[in-house]
Amino acid sequence: MNLFSEIRSLVLDALAAMQAEGTLPEGLSFDNVAVEPPRDAAHGDMATNAAMVLAKPAKMKPRDIAEALAAKLAGDDRITGAEVAGPGFLNLRLSATVWQGVLAAVLDQGTAFGKSDMGQNRKVNVEYVSANPTGPLHVGHTRGAVFGDALASLLDYAGYDVTREYYINDGGAQVDVLARSVYLRYLEAHGQEVAFVDGTYPGDYLVPVGQALKDKVGDAYLNQPEDVWLADVREYATEAMMDLIRADLAQLGIKMDKFFSEKSLYGTGLIEAALKSLDDKGLIYEGVLEPPKGKKPEDWEPREQTLFKSTEHGDDVDRPVKKSDGGWTYFAPDIAYHYDKVSRGFDELIDVFGADHGGYVKRMKAAVSALSGGTVPLDIKLTQLVKLWKDGEPFKMSKRAGTFITLRDVVDQVGPDVTRFVMLTRKNDASLDFDFDKVLEQSRENPVFYVQYAHARVMSVLRRAAEAGIAADEATLKSADLSKVNHEAELVVAKKLAEWPRLVETAARTNEPHRVAFYLYELAGDFHALWNRGNELTELRFIQDGDAATSQAKMALAQSVAVVISAGLGILGVNPAQEMR
Repeated sequence: MNLFSEIRSLVLDALAAMQAEGTLPEGLSFDNVAVEPPRDAAHGDMATNAAMVLAKPAKMKPRDIAEALAAKLAGDDRITGAEVAGPGFLNLRLSATVWQGVLAAVLDQGTAFGKSDMGQNRKVNVEYVSANPTGPLHVGHTRGAVFGDALASLLDYAGYDVTREYYINDGGAQVDVLARSVYLRYLEAHGQEVAFVDGTYPGDYLVPVGQALKDKVGDAYLNQPEDVWLADVREYATEAMMDLIRADLAQLGIKMDKFFSEKSLYGTGLIEAALKSLDDKGLIYEGVLEPPKGKKPEDWEPREQTLFKSTEHGDDVDRPVKKSDGGWTYFAPDIAYHYDKVSRGFDELIDVFGADHGGYVKRMKAAVSALSGGTVPLDIKLTQLVKLWKDGEPFKMSKRAGTFITLRDVVDQVGPDVTRFVMLTRKNDASLDFDFDKVLEQSRENPVFYVQYAHARVMSVLRRAAEAGIAADEATLKSADLSKVNHEAELVVAKKLAEWPRLVETAARTNEPHRVAFYLYELAGDFHALWNRGNELTELRFIQDGDAATSQAKMALAQSVAVVISAGLGILGVNPAQEMR
């Protein structure tokens, strides 16, 4: 049940009737007619821009259209008021029975209330995390992991067929560095003293990997040149790191559908096939690029390279795919990887990158546009940095990691639910302060607590009802007389619940799961306000002494709040609290 869609349909029917009567001319497009919450709730329950968008093509004054539309809508039982505002906006007020019907729909549908078929089962690939397999996930990866996973759940809830994917960056020189670092720990496991130099990774997380390698191969690699052991240790170390990364993701309840290895692109013809696809379209050529901005001519050595005409698909400059020495650039395997995605039949692609990949956005979008002939959109979401604080000071690095704060450091401090929710309390492209003290506070300033407390309060009401001998099971609440939920403070909560289906579609359309977290905070605020009003007005309390029927109606309202909070938290990957301790 999407009430905004229902009222929009009502508006469109009224406009069609106005056309049939000759009030509006034929041939008008109603595609841009919207029904939305007004900016100021005092102006009404919903507002439509119909008169504003139709005035010019209809060659009529907006107010004339709005007044005629208001008169037409006034005949519907759901509309209790239709007021023209400003140059021609139409504000609508709905009857209490409409909001009571929302509660009935929530109770009937449960956490399926708000689910949408908007996606029409379109296949979407969401690639996220994709960290180099050289160590445990750090706090920056944590934000990308939570964002990507919540986005995937949101799209699934909105009717898309979603694949969660991790791109293993195991094709570059950094994995050779990992192998050398593990080899040092292997030597250490044999009792030798070692020194971590040349950018090798000193983190303690490699100690058990080195010991496990010793247990596997014994002294076979001792005193051996690198060409004897590097390839084997590289493969062994990569798999060990991926096991560590999978365990890190499991700490947050994240499970990928597919892991794709960059290494699998090399020597298999996949890179060549992708570039041939572009070459067949006339998009590959040999040329010399202009010097990068800011470079002095004497610093620039012009070299002929194999280039991709990315400017024909919206990029600022053409991009090299093969170096002058014949080796692939970093961009070439990325093109091949996305060529593979397109070949797998995805209708849409979403990449979640760290903020340091901002320069990659245009070239990757150009590549996918070229590879798919413009049929497969690519949305790239950048996640900004996370700053960690504790006791008023920046949180220190992890000794275990050696150089950074790990995902496990964060989860061990506050738990997965808090970690996930807090990571979504800012839009992905805004920096985020994660204060370990504040995220555990029990106050309104802590959005995690505020939302969880609302759900826990509902659970406490249901427990108290059971203690008082008032039936509050699912069937009883579904059959409650919801006409008893009629106070304006109660209807405010019902109106907020009615926004949930629309919010889901908006968030999914824009690929912005943070909107769910924001909405839950607002819903919790409306519920807490109603709860507090009950301290002053006894008729607003959820349990009415000696009146089981009214109590059940009010508990139906409370249960509806719990249902929607549970559904929203489910999208975010957070468990609803049954009680607060």
